[in-house]
Amino acid sequence: MNQKVVIAQDLPSELQAFLEGMDYDKLFILTDVNTHEKCYPLVKGVPRLEGAPVITVEAGDTHKSVEALSSIWMHLSTKGATRHSVLLNLGGGMVTDMGGFAGATFKRGIRTINVPTTLMASVDAAVGGKTGVNFNGLKNEIGAFYPPECVFIDCEFLRTLDRDNILSGYAEMIKHGLISSMEVYTSVMLYDIDTMNYRYLNQLVAQSVSVKEEFVEKDPKEQNIRKALNFGHTVGHAYESLSFQKNAPLLHGHAVAAGIISELYLSHKLCSFPMEKLSQVVYYIKEYYRPFAFTCDDYDALYELMTHDKKNEAGVINFTLLGGVGDVRINQQVSRAHILESLDFYRESWGG
Repeated sequence: MNQKVVIAQDLPSELQAFLEGMDYDKLFILTDVNTHEKCYPLVKGVPRLEGAPVITVEAGDTHKSVEALSSIWMHLSTKGATRHSVLLNLGGGMVTDMGGFAGATFKRGIRTINVPTTLMASVDAAVGGKTGVNFNGLKNEIGAFYPPECVFIDCEFLRTLDRDNILSGYAEMIKHGLISSMEVYTSVMLYDIDTMNYRYLNQLVAQSVSVKEEFVEKDPKEQNIRKALNFGHTVGHAYESLSFQKNAPLLHGHAVAAGIISELYLSHKLCSFPMEKLSQVVYYIKEYYRPFAFTCDDYDALYELMTHDKKNEAGVINFTLLGGVGDVRINQQVSRAHILESLDFYRESWGG
């Protein structure tokens, strides 16, 4: 992984210094309509960004599509991008995922820089080199491993976020706590989202990023232990896809929070994850997140969605489960009966 991560203290000057050290012919900036309005003004004074063409796409995960990707390629092509150009992705996970894939594929690969503007992108999407677009109703079905040259993380952007988007990113931080150590887990579970201490959040973000980097460094292409980062996502992605089918889309992290509850139940049943910790996490998630409403009639659809998960092999649904905090068990094959029980457990946790 040739990827540098900078926890920025003074983003404009650090970005300027990094760009001065790069050799490129043209620089392009990718934003979505929200980040163009709220976040672009925070960087457009950087001398090296002056006059750079800005490509703007519609916001939201429903626009992380082949059509939007094609429009990015078209802009790059018509505005004279070459293999020596750079694409700076300024936005949340949707922008860094899609911009990363545009970079991976245009002229067989141009360099990218990620400046995540959401908590989700800072602790997850922008770091680790996974890129992609949604296709055929499935999350990130088309993509590539393509690390950016650098990721600049600045919690100042988080002040532009609403509570739901803060919570969305925080679910990934809960996951990082669960898969790493009691120390990280405890600091994440003690944070009071209602008071929003941004300075302390910056420290927690740096801690969360280093957890992810550690797993990515050991296993860049997700052949082995990097699968730890998928905890909560096998069921979580199914919840997310179902929410889109129901025209009541969940933000990614809200679906992951729901997936964590179901997969901790499976961890308890199959790997002896302690009930006391399971209850603690369920309590925390219930305190801050809203329930995702579904019924027994949705179980077949949810199971079918899980069969499309990219970690599966030979049609068997593969989970990452936990024996305890920091005790990661990858490649756990789980029966349909247990999976359905985990859906029951989620609904019962909310009294549904």
